[in-house]
Amino acid sequence: MYVVKSTLSDPDRKTVSEALQGALVDLVDLSLAAKQIHWNIVGPRFRSIHLQLDEVVDSARTHSDTVAERASTLGVPPDGRASTVAAGSGIGATPAGWVKDTDAVGTLVDALGRVITRMRERVEATGKADPVSQDIFISITADLEKHHWMFQAENA
Repeated sequence: MYVVKSTLSDPDRKTVSEALQGALVDLVDLSLAAKQIHWNIVGPRFRSIHLQLDEVVDSARTHSDTVAERASTLGVPPDGRASTVAAGSGIGATPAGWVKDTDAVGTLVDALGRVITRMRERVEATGKADPVSQDIFISITADLEKHHWMFQAENA
């Protein structure tokens, strides 16, 4: 079996692989949380928030693929299995059942805030180890911050 080899040093590869795996877990969980709320949102702002949630899902899925492919590029097998996501996500529990529109927005603001905080830590951790991965984290963070701003404005 062919194994992909990285040009990164072992310590840098370890740092970057941990950051990439953590990001993958958070992004997969973010997409699942947003989709769960998308299916269960109720209230007078249902339609606009319902559509906005799909934008977050699309972003999180696109970014998770980018992160997973970067890990593979560096010779690190990405792990997006449900058990791995459940054990490692920093988002927290998503409410079950119907979710009032204002509560849905608050849940997304909190989830995005947690993921952004962890992404910023990854930006910092990978700066010296691998600027290419750091650039990916910077782009992801910028996109998530835009979603965060828009959801905060919903409940202002």
